[in-house]
Amino acid sequence: MHVKKGDLVQVIAGKDKGAKGRVIAALPREDRVVVEGINMIKKHTKETHQGPRGAKTGGVQTMEASIHVSNVKKLKDDKPADTKADEKKADETGEDS
Repeated sequence: MHVKKGDLVQVIAGKDKGAKGRVIAALPREDRVVVEGINMIKKHTKETHQGPRGAKTGGVQTMEASIHVSNVKKLKDDKPADTKADEKKADETGEDS
């Protein structure tokens, strides 16, 4: 896969074409990724009285669904990925810390 968790991507095909977001989860076995705010679906849950903490409330939840990895394009991040390069640059200039 050309993307991993935390990468900034842009959707290049589908109903959310042109939208940008960060990868929440990568599913390499299915060749799919989950991107925050993209491919939102509504999931209806039933109220249950099972579980370790008692009752779970039901209702409609809005959540992200996965999309195929071929429908996203990796973008360059604005923030620097490596802080060690910045430290090395400061050492070369001869500045004291």
